[in-house]
Amino acid sequence: MKSLHTVGLLYAREMRAALRERSIVINSIVIPIVLYPFMMWAMFSGIMFVRGQTEGQLSRVMVVGLPAGHEALAESLEARKVMLIAPSDTTGAAAGIHGGSLDALVEFSPLEAEGTQGTFRVRLTSTASRERSEEARSRVTVVLERYRDDWLQIQARDAGIGEEEWTGFRVRLKNRASGKEMGAFLLGLMLPLFFLIMTAVGCYHPAVDATAGERERSTWETTMSLGVSRASIVTAKYLSVASFGTMAGLLNLAAMTLTMGAIVKPLLAGSAEEIHFGLPLAGLPVMAVGAVVLAGFIAAVMMLFASFARTFKEGQAMITPFYLLMMVPAILLQQQGLTFSTTLALVPVANVVMMIREAVAGVFHWPQIAITIAVGLAMVAISLRLAVFVLRFEDVIVGSYGGSLTTLLKERWRGRDAGAQGGVR
Repeated sequence: MKSLHTVGLLYAREMRAALRERSIVINSIVIPIVLYPFMMWAMFSGIMFVRGQTEGQLSRVMVVGLPAGHEALAESLEARKVMLIAPSDTTGAAAGIHGGSLDALVEFSPLEAEGTQGTFRVRLTSTASRERSEEARSRVTVVLERYRDDWLQIQARDAGIGEEEWTGFRVRLKNRASGKEMGAFLLGLMLPLFFLIMTAVGCYHPAVDATAGERERSTWETTMSLGVSRASIVTAKYLSVASFGTMAGLLNLAAMTLTMGAIVKPLLAGSAEEIHFGLPLAGLPVMAVGAVVLAGFIAAVMMLFASFARTFKEGQAMITPFYLLMMVPAILLQQQGLTFSTTLALVPVANVVMMIREAVAGVFHWPQIAITIAVGLAMVAISLRLAVFVLRFEDVIVGSYGGSLTTLLKERWRGRDAGAQGGVR
């Protein structure tokens, strides 16, 4: 009980000291709340602006060989913000599309087979390497398909053929997902990756400040001279770093969930069903546990690497490779249709990301969740035990040790071997 009380006092001291650091407050509290909602708002606002600019832009389209009696097609094209260019030779038109002076070419040619009088084929030419040409192709395609359907209906009616007779079969698409389910699906694609990044960012600066930062301020010796065990000091520092990581991850989840509806709403203005963004209540405990496990693992590893740094900048340099490597599994897990298997539950970081992703959608695979938590706790215990072992050495604490974690472990292992050989003799 006394050791727990000591760790509690040291933990409160570490938290107060960290909250006085402006960089920690900004990176662990402010950025998780503001950064990604602002980035999403800026991105979607940019998309809306570009869409507005594109929709207001006239497409330059040349129509060649338009059959008599189909002048309404030209009117439909003009109503779709298509500027018709006077017909010329198709060779020059193709060169104009390639050069950018023309966006698309529409060529009509009659069918010469027997029984096809009055019918024709249409060839649409554009270039996929130019955005204006692609927009023109999209506009012309919509008009042509709609005009073709209307023309077929008129021809069938004049011939006394019912619609069911000439259409053959129809394909009707129906989305059974509700607006709430669609919102959970979209959140599941974005939130896990943002959650991982923000949890890592929340641990990043506190981990460096609690080790290399304290060494740079020459306060390590004072801290280690306290009448408590080094294990208690390391545990208190670790808990403070993990607390900031957990806080950053959960704050980012809350901020993204609360702001996603307002940010995405302009893009979904024309959709048939309104999409609702929200987290299932049953998934909140799972997400909280995932945040604790993930932050615990990241904090332990980051503190372990930063323990060998002499300055704050050197600590950042040592942690950055681990930070970048940790993003790889999360990015690979963005593909749809991936299931939360037992094998995936054994992979650190990836398992927590999948657990959060499924919890957002209201899906809970309890055996895999239990394995994920067990793996996370085991990784935390191993990393924390290793950190306590490393900080037993005075040269590491004062910053005079010039090697890395791998070098220290090799030297320690060689020392054991030499001791064992000396004992045999």
